[in-house]
Amino acid sequence: MAETRIQLCGRLIVILAGVRLEDRFPARQGRLVFAFLAANRSRPVTREQLVGALWPSKQPAAAETALSALLSKLRRVVGGEVLAGRSELQLVLPADALIDLEAASEAIHRAEAAVTRREWATAWPAARIALHTSTRGFLVGIEGQWVDEQRRLVHDLRVRSLEAVAATALGMGNHEILSAERSGRILTEIEPFRESGYRHLIDALAARDNIAEALRVYEQLRVLLRERLGVAPGREMQSLHRRLLEATWPRSPTGSADERISASARPSDHGSS
Repeated sequence: MAETRIQLCGRLIVILAGVRLEDRFPARQGRLVFAFLAANRSRPVTREQLVGALWPSKQPAAAETALSALLSKLRRVVGGEVLAGRSELQLVLPADALIDLEAASEAIHRAEAAVTRREWATAWPAARIALHTSTRGFLVGIEGQWVDEQRRLVHDLRVRSLEAVAATALGMGNHEILSAERSGRILTEIEPFRESGYRHLIDALAARDNIAEALRVYEQLRVLLRERLGVAPGREMQSLHRRLLEATWPRSPTGSADERISASARPSDHGSS
């Protein structure tokens, strides 16, 4: 069967039955309408919703007429069997059609569930799929109010993906620790008030025996929260800080994160330090 694939993250790409079509769409508004329908393809979309997506602040005098003309042009490109309905519209795609945002959303759910179960081999590819897609951003080069709203959702998907990648990399240990460090650093940059990024970064640095840098990262968070919000890091971060100060981290980057944390929690492992 010929490929049907829609890319909503990054630049819009539309392949229907093996044919690349997005450049044939009626200008910017045609791409916007198709993308809106693709992002909401699980439910029918009313003409009123499409008018709102096209003209969110001020509608033209003949908005319905303009929408009808736009939909007619779009149907000539994709086919009436794909763009179905009149008062309510919906994309009808083959069962094996791939929409990247849908695949990424499903992947992050699989990854997070696998992380909870500590099934690292399952979590790793799912988290990477979600991260690869969400990092591209939503509909590059296309603007609109609903696009901005969707971009916030994709940003959240990226954050969750980075957290899943970092947690999985720490769980796998060994050479994957660097992936946890990279993900942690990105998280602290794009979500500076979200403690999970600092926690993953500190875990990765400590696993690589870089205690001084781990302490510096904690201090960065502590100062940020104090100066901007007037609060201290949470209990988990404070506990992590105490373990760093007590030098309870094993001195080898091998083994899983769970093994390292368990080792740090055993009093017999602390010795006189």
